Amino acid sequence: MDLWAVRRPVNGNCRFMGPEPVAVGVRPSEVQMVVLLTDFGQSEYVGVMKGIVYSICPTATVVDLCHEISPQCVVEGAWILSNSVRYFPAGAVFCCVVDPGVGTQRRALAVKAGGYYFVGPDNGLLWAAVSGFEAMEVREIEVPAGASKTFHGRDVFARVAARIENGGFEAVGQPVEAMTKLEFYRDGREGMVVRIDRFGNVVTNLPASDQDQYRVTVGPHDGMLNFRETYDAARDGELFVIEGSCKTLELSVKNDSANDALKVAVGERIQIT
Repeated sequence: MDLWAVRRPVNGNCRFMGPEPVAVGVRPSEVQMVVLLTDFGQSEYVGVMKGIVYSICPTATVVDLCHEISPQCVVEGAWILSNSVRYFPAGAVFCCVVDPGVGTQRRALAVKAGGYYFVGPDNGLLWAAVSGFEAMEVREIEVPAGASKTFHGRDVFARVAARIENGGFEAVGQPVEAMTKLEFYRDGREGMVVRIDRFGNVVTNLPASDQDQYRVTVGPHDGMLNFRETYDAARDGELFVIEGSCKTLELSVKNDSANDALKVAVGERIQIT
């Protein structure tokens, strides 16, 4: 019998079909929210994941954090996740799928940390978000027989996220001690490009240092750029430096795309001095 099959809610509680039907209660005093982060874009894959969550737990609220992660770009996904978690209520379950290793021997994980839950591949995607908390519990998810080798978002991660919503974190798998780490490179004033947003802003992991100008070295560019407090303060078409919402420096062009001019990629090293 399929461990992941779904029974209809009984008296408001979701039930799973295993060797015997087992009732799982909703987690007390915690919000019922599944937060999706993927590189699936505006595709049917996102809708199918939502369908799985609602089939297993109809009372859940599903929130789209971001589906526009650059394809297979684990660094970008990790950056967005780690900078977004704090804005969600305790108890939220983050279901994260940026998974170039889908179908391989890479592990699938569920993590409890800081009052939140995280589900995703063990490829570093979750590390920056969970490593800042004092304590975390990591469990390895057993991929069910017959799961698609190309769509674990549907057959593994969405299902586990819904089970956690129903209070089933301890049942998702066995505890493990370690998970894959992904660190955002930084050495003094050298860091990395962590995101190119939809406006073409080049987001870095380097903090501001109270300067009116910065020397920026990235790709073919090596020169001085003005620091601007706001986008509006820049001249039309000016390439400039600004502090973004994550409290790190970004390269921008007023009313245009900085990356159209710089043509850099996520993961590239950048110096801002």
